[in-house]
Amino acid sequence: MRVSKIFFSLLLSASLLLCGCGNGAKTDNTDNDTTSVTSAAVTTAAEPETPAKSGKMRDITVQELVSEMHTGWNLGNTFDALGGETAWGNPYTTKEMIDFVAGAGFDVIRIPTTWGEKMDENDKIPDEWINRVQEVVDYALDSGMYVILNSHHETSWIKPATDQLDSFMPKFEAMWTQIAEKFKDYGDHLLFEGLNEPRIEGGKNEWGGGTKDGRAALNVLNAKFVEVVRNSGGNNEKRALLITSFAAAVTDSALKGLEIPEDDRILISLHAYTPYNYTYHPNSDWEVFEFGDQVGADIDSVFNTIDEYFISKDIPVIITEYGSVSKNFPGSEERNDAENVKWVNYYLNRARNSGIPCIWWDNGNYYGSGERFGILDRRNLKWYVPDLVKAIADVYY
Repeated sequence: MRVSKIFFSLLLSASLLLCGCGNGAKTDNTDNDTTSVTSAAVTTAAEPETPAKSGKMRDITVQELVSEMHTGWNLGNTFDALGGETAWGNPYTTKEMIDFVAGAGFDVIRIPTTWGEKMDENDKIPDEWINRVQEVVDYALDSGMYVILNSHHETSWIKPATDQLDSFMPKFEAMWTQIAEKFKDYGDHLLFEGLNEPRIEGGKNEWGGGTKDGRAALNVLNAKFVEVVRNSGGNNEKRALLITSFAAAVTDSALKGLEIPEDDRILISLHAYTPYNYTYHPNSDWEVFEFGDQVGADIDSVFNTIDEYFISKDIPVIITEYGSVSKNFPGSEERNDAENVKWVNYYLNRARNSGIPCIWWDNGNYYGSGERFGILDRRNLKWYVPDLVKAIADVYY
């Protein structure tokens, strides 16, 4: 059943008032005091009438499917961690964790997953790995969430270059054949995303859209992904599939060169850490710490580009990664978290105007060094910056 937006907002606001900040998911979490958000009482707005994993595939368009999605969260640096689920410092994923995220209003979860390093010499994915991924997919579906399952951190062997395609295409086909077979009876709340940020590491224009050859090779890979999934039968014949641009970039070169397979169940996956000098880049002379008019203008520019290439043509888009790091003001212990609240409010309202769901990149890291995108203390089930989570929910509820 669905709860009203007013009831949801009241519940969420009351619970977030109890929150405080806690220690990072990558370090010992026992020292700092945090208070939790009570999530059990909140039902997400997108909860299905029946469990999504029951195999219900409704007769709706992908545009209608995307319109049911509101806001999302990435289970980052977990199943995509080279070495295994907990290899990069995040804890074992529990149903309570997923329920907690759903209870705060996130109705889409992306589960980044690395498959290639697990595959044996016969290109088989170990049963224990795919079964564990399935277990967490089921957690999310049982919580009423939409799930995006992808292939992630595969750039060591997936090379979008035309002269290299033959060398790894059998493994690529084998990977998606096994994933598609495992989940072919799942309902339409499960989506597949073929590639994460396909690119040539260290190559020309790596993050800006690559080269003409690289984009041509990516078009072959996107088409092969769609072909393999569609040929696997079951509900995969109608499952919504996400393809992406070179490096998932929102640039003219990347988007002009993207060919969309002739298939009416295709969505576009893009990444937009916008603007980069505010959301991401550390310790640089051009780093920006405060939200302002120019930051807003940069956000508008990115969404105007997406509107031009896709939304205006009725091609649905999901921003499968966005976010802004929590960083210290120069020479201070103070974080710019309050500025990020302003940023996320502006960003998501602009995305909502275009009908684009956005999925926060949470790598579990709030207190450690490096990329501090973490918003959930996964060990203690507390939000590091409750005002940020509330701002996200308030845009939609």
